[in-house]
Amino acid sequence: MAALTPLTIEYVRSKSASKLSGLLPVVAAATSALIDRCYARGVPIVITQGLRTIAEQDALYAQGRTKPGKIVTNARGGYSYHNFGVAVDFALLLPDGKSVSWDMARDGDGDKVADWNEVVVVAKELGFAWGGDWTSFKDYPHFEMTFGLSTAQYRAGKRPTQAQIDAAYARIKETEGDDAMTAEEKARVEALEKRLAALENNAKMAAVPAWALTACENAKKAGVLDTIANGSYDFYRMVTILDRAGIFKGAK
Repeated sequence: MAALTPLTIEYVRSKSASKLSGLLPVVAAATSALIDRCYARGVPIVITQGLRTIAEQDALYAQGRTKPGKIVTNARGGYSYHNFGVAVDFALLLPDGKSVSWDMARDGDGDKVADWNEVVVVAKELGFAWGGDWTSFKDYPHFEMTFGLSTAQYRAGKRPTQAQIDAAYARIKETEGDDAMTAEEKARVEALEKRLAALENNAKMAAVPAWALTACENAKKAGVLDTIANGSYDFYRMVTILDRAGIFKGAK
């Protein structure tokens, strides 16, 4: 019996790498996060479709109509979000590292939750819409991030605004990892940031006191501070107190 291919995260990422090419960068980032987070939950996946050319879409539309096969899409070329790099399809990657499954009831990680549903939950957290929620012609392997634009608008050359793209990147970051902050925790950190900013504007010291250096470095690593220089005595004291309380561990 041939040995199974080790399903390392690097291997799982490599299986989908070619399909991420051509996606809108923020959609590619969200898809990469989807792969990583599903893997962390014990559900390796592979992206089976990403950007699709107009010709490829027309050929797919012909399947089951003018060509042999089963009908798999109702969208002609230019009428699918795949044609604009804002949609992906996925499948479950099986333990042999080569085969894939579209079995929506499969529970490969044995947690009594269907793997497919776990992927859908993570995708929605990242901002994707799911084809399984459509009222007609449900497309269960399909995720899309359209930014409120229709395919007609994409065909006309319209694209997401920078503000929409920035918001999508922010959502990916906010939901990062199992330790993502709750709304209450975020509000607490924002209040702390404002308090620290106010303290920074008070009397400033020429150098960081030795007793506050470690705390300041921890706050900077957590993303609460941009710089540790030119703070006041009260500022450094506050940072040290917060660090000792373990606040910066949850402010990543």
